[in-house]
Amino acid sequence: MNVSKERTIKNLNELNDSEIVELCIKDVNIYRYIIERYESKLLRYIKRILYVSQEDAEDILQEVFLKAYKNINSYNSKYSFSNWIYRITHNESVSFLRKKNITVSNTEDDSIFDRIPSEEDIEDDFLNSVKSIEVREILSKLEQKYQDVLILRFFEEKEYNEIAEILHISTGTVASLISRGKEKFKILVQRYGKNI
Repeated sequence: MNVSKERTIKNLNELNDSEIVELCIKDVNIYRYIIERYESKLLRYIKRILYVSQEDAEDILQEVFLKAYKNINSYNSKYSFSNWIYRITHNESVSFLRKKNITVSNTEDDSIFDRIPSEEDIEDDFLNSVKSIEVREILSKLEQKYQDVLILRFFEEKEYNEIAEILHISTGTVASLISRGKEKFKILVQRYGKNI
């Protein structure tokens, strides 16, 4: 690799997403920097929300990058590119479930969730539990809407406003879903968790 090309790559890695997107519009080869920047994050996100095989997750990710590239001209730099591409990923994941006619397993007894005090603060318990191996299995028992917000918040470390933008819901709805999701998660930990 010559010095000039090496310097160009280094410079591109220092650019923010919006700047790289602008360059992508002019030069298709620049798009690989978007792929490199987001590939592992989005693959991990897909596997967390869908519980699919590596092969299926990679297929979905390929569709995400194709769709993002086809629509790159519609990206508005006033907004976060990260949220934009996560939104595409979320939509492609939902589309995959519909095509395969798959439903993510939920708990069969929702009535247990009506018996918990809503004012109870479970943030610390939840954050400590997130580190456990059993969390994935317990999360799979929640309704998809709770899984979505909890994974984005605690695994992808997105802020409420980012989650709202990704899922196209209000920040108030995000806060409610996270709060209720954590409560439901705690009940499931008590019911199914052994070592959490």
